[in-house]
Amino acid sequence: MFSVPLTENAELRPLEPWQAPEFLAHIDRARAHTDPWIPWATRSTDLDSARATLQRYADGQAADTSRIYGIWRDGTLVGGVMFVHFDTRSGNCEIGAWTEPAGQGGGLITAAVRQLLDYAFTTRGLHRAEWWCSAANARSRAVAERVGMRRDGVLREWFLHDGVRHDKEIWAVLAPEWAAARA
Repeated sequence: MFSVPLTENAELRPLEPWQAPEFLAHIDRARAHTDPWIPWATRSTDLDSARATLQRYADGQAADTSRIYGIWRDGTLVGGVMFVHFDTRSGNCEIGAWTEPAGQGGGLITAAVRQLLDYAFTTRGLHRAEWWCSAANARSRAVAERVGMRRDGVLREWFLHDGVRHDKEIWAVLAPEWAAARA
């Protein structure tokens, strides 16, 4: 298995179904911070459902349509990033992220998202990377801004959570913009 260093004490690695116990323990610590934003966190409530979440991403990786990676800080899973959608035919992907409090700060999510953007644009030749987030999720929006994405628009009252309709923002960066920013 590969790992990519993000900081002196943190690394990015694939998350796989065999890691369901560690993933579930992490999601239990992160649940209050992820539930409003990440739908699968609500559904990953026991070992079987956590394994099913990771298996969906493993199947997506095999089909080249999605992927999931964990972020470990000092050997503990504290967050992650994923290709929610990955479509080589259209040249588009969507990236998402989550963290528990122990993973916040230090730029771990931003560094991991940059790794995914480099992979999507440089290695795979995609043209557009999107970031969808609730308009109420300031931390998520800040990541999109830090990696150079622009807000394309807002889907008003797009999703329902706990009986309240929320706006969804769509952010994106294009391959030429990413290349220029990295030069």
